[in-house]
Amino acid sequence: MAVQDLTPPRILLSGDAALTVEFSSKIDPAANRRVLALDRAIAEEGLNGVRETVPTYRSLLVHYDPIAVDYDSFCTRLLELAKRPAPDIAAGRRWRIPVVYGGEYGIDLEEVARLHDMTPDDVVRRHTSGEYCVVMLGFMPGWAYLTGLDPAIATSRRQNPRTFTPAGTISIGGVQAGVQCLAAPSGWNLLGRTPARTYDIQRQPIFMLEPADMVTFYAIPERDFAEMSRAAEAGELVAEQVA
Repeated sequence: MAVQDLTPPRILLSGDAALTVEFSSKIDPAANRRVLALDRAIAEEGLNGVRETVPTYRSLLVHYDPIAVDYDSFCTRLLELAKRPAPDIAAGRRWRIPVVYGGEYGIDLEEVARLHDMTPDDVVRRHTSGEYCVVMLGFMPGWAYLTGLDPAIATSRRQNPRTFTPAGTISIGGVQAGVQCLAAPSGWNLLGRTPARTYDIQRQPIFMLEPADMVTFYAIPERDFAEMSRAAEAGELVAEQVA
């Protein structure tokens, strides 16, 4: 998509100490590149008054100190940075994440397979063959939203969300894939579970995954889960960083 075809960025109020720079009204890889480029530009510029930035699929939330900045000048500077042509964002680190698929670890695997006239092994094969990009962390700390799901296994979210799904759940919702960090409600389809902790407040860094990181998944037998989970609880990453 050419730069001139992209929606001009706009500023949206987000309370009295935050604002959102929005690049698109839909999930769009080009918009996400602009989000990450602006996030990087703000960090490089060291803008006065910025407390935190939170990149999403299509917008950047900017928390700022309203005492330290002139709002109009601050917005003008953000829009100037946002309108710069987005450079190619280099991929971040590359991770291989272990997953136990199916059974009590992935209770929707068979249903997803049935919906697509596949076997569970077919779904696992397609899921583990993909290369995914972390586009944002959201919903809760460390919950990673991924693009790159094979369209052949894209599956609409459940009509009746569950009030509880386990930490480490590997799931899909529509064309999105996800790595769940903590136990929580979810309407996504649960394919498996990883012993890796993508969020651990006792570990440095606290977040294992960051936007622009690349992820692949590989299947492990159920018998390995408990041992790997204990290692992760002790602070080991368990997931393999390959670059």
